[in-house]
Amino acid sequence: MSYLQERVGSLIGKPEAVMTIHGGLGREERKKAETLFTQDKDTVVLLATDAAGEGINLQRAHLMVNYDLPWNPNRLEQRFGCIHRIGQTEVCHCWNLVASKTREGDVYRRLLEKLDEERKALGGKVFNILGKLTFDEKPLRKLLMEAIRYGDRPEVRARLNEVVDNAMDRNKLRDLIEEHALAHDSMDASRVQEIREDMERAEARRLQPHFVAAFFNDAFKRLGGTAREREPKRYEATHVPAVIRNRDRIIGMRDPVLTRYERLSFEKDLISIPGKPMAEFVCPGHPLLDATLDLILERHRDLLKQGTILIDEGDPGEEVRALVYLEHSIQDARTDRTGNRRVVSRQVQFAEVTEGGQVLGAGYAPYLDYRPPTDSECKLIQEMEQPGWLRDEIETRALEYAVQNLVPNHLQEMKSRKEELVEKTMAAVKERLTVEINHWDHRAEQLKQQELAGKLNARINSGKARRRADDLTTRLQKRMEDLQQERRISPLPPNVIAGAMIIPIGLLNKLTGSSTTPSLHARETMRVEMIAMKAVMEIEQELGFDPHDVSMDKCGYDVESRDPNGEARLRFIEVKGRALGADTVTITKNEILTALNKPEQFILVVVEVDGEKTAKATYVRKPFVREPDFCVTSVNYKLADLLAKGEQPR
Repeated sequence: MSYLQERVGSLIGKPEAVMTIHGGLGREERKKAETLFTQDKDTVVLLATDAAGEGINLQRAHLMVNYDLPWNPNRLEQRFGCIHRIGQTEVCHCWNLVASKTREGDVYRRLLEKLDEERKALGGKVFNILGKLTFDEKPLRKLLMEAIRYGDRPEVRARLNEVVDNAMDRNKLRDLIEEHALAHDSMDASRVQEIREDMERAEARRLQPHFVAAFFNDAFKRLGGTAREREPKRYEATHVPAVIRNRDRIIGMRDPVLTRYERLSFEKDLISIPGKPMAEFVCPGHPLLDATLDLILERHRDLLKQGTILIDEGDPGEEVRALVYLEHSIQDARTDRTGNRRVVSRQVQFAEVTEGGQVLGAGYAPYLDYRPPTDSECKLIQEMEQPGWLRDEIETRALEYAVQNLVPNHLQEMKSRKEELVEKTMAAVKERLTVEINHWDHRAEQLKQQELAGKLNARINSGKARRRADDLTTRLQKRMEDLQQERRISPLPPNVIAGAMIIPIGLLNKLTGSSTTPSLHARETMRVEMIAMKAVMEIEQELGFDPHDVSMDKCGYDVESRDPNGEARLRFIEVKGRALGADTVTITKNEILTALNKPEQFILVVVEVDGEKTAKATYVRKPFVREPDFCVTSVNYKLADLLAKGEQPR
């Protein structure tokens, strides 16, 4: 490895442009080398042993040279899979170096030539089943050893060629490919549907890349970073300040923050663009974003504690509410670089406290539907009598609600997910390392018997083989202990990190004298909405779906409708009831963002209500084309325009 690194570095004239990955590097060092190769444009060559054969993404590269061919042909597929994978935009090429005019070289060349022939005939799928190939019921290693010992005999050479040809028989390969395509792990159909629905709900709630990008670009510059847009919505970070990198060393868990990034993208679809460098996908959980966010929170956390005042334009009532921001974390038994227990999940959740002391869940992002008050509204709010109940143990009530409702749900969600993951990981690790331990145990005993018989092995002795077996046993024990610690999760106490006083628009109207009948308006609005909801629930049932009213969850839609047979995806339905003759419909920011997140599954249903009955229900698919600006909490749409895009319920 050192020889190659020196020769390649001197050949291209830039020794620092060559990175290495080998078994002697720790996980963090390997990840750093991988990230440098994919994101530092000055790093152009990566030299690696089979330590980089699995679990590593190198789509930036499309050229591979196998300098040392493995005994197991399955390794070829694993190596090539590092560059030939989802996200690759270039045609990949691989060169296998074989020693010419050698006995084992002739066998390997024959194998590679046959592989190339069958690859063309079977559409490239042959590499997926290399690990299943046997050569006259023997592994490739024994075949090559036979070639080394007896390959100068013409009859042996002819037989070895015949063995390779038989192993690469097209019909046998086709059978192996079909066997490989079958799923060996079974899962109950209802469980599959449950997992799929959970994923769809999470996608509907995800934060739009537009907002992540806007926050990061502004915060990154405030902290001294330099980033420029190179292609639409793709950026080059030419300078990552030391303050961000140092923060990552404190809070980071895996991937390091680099000094520069050739490309950053906040949208998955823009990670790979033909002819352009592959971008690093920046989203919640990425170390660069996490370090930036942690610094901004540290510098401005006092503003959150001070709280603020927000206006709810969707509430025609007059009751002031308190919105409480709650942070809750789950930790496991592992420790980070500073010796603290590792946080494996952190959620920010929201609760609203009413004047009567009732605490309700406020949804996953209620603040998006509220707006800051204007200067004139601030003066009115300052002049009105401040509700005394706002000083009466609001935090305590919110924390009690979190302990009883939010924390158990968060813990159970993480526990079930972590248990399943750890069980699978433990089984895989135990199986792989046990095979290696048994191999070296057997090899040590075999070598010991040979040594007692006076046959010494110049390459390895029984003591060295025994040490390898012992090292692997120790490694297995440590890995099992680490996984057991990962399994032991526990909740941390919830914290109140911020608060806001929510002023309903009905109260502001009363203070300004612009409305005298807010309660009447509120009752009428509620009546129309209830008629509309009932109508949509009945329509969905008639269509064969199983609808559920989730309007109280404030998740960006009112009805979640599922196919009882599991054949169709979830339908996220937002219901808007309007009295006959109305000309506008108000859509909140949360509803618009949900529609943009799941455009194929979101349906806006406009129900026109005539007195006590439904006049017409119109289903509008893909009603919105872009996200609202930051300062917008809701958008008024012309009812006629929406109805023109609508269709009959289906």
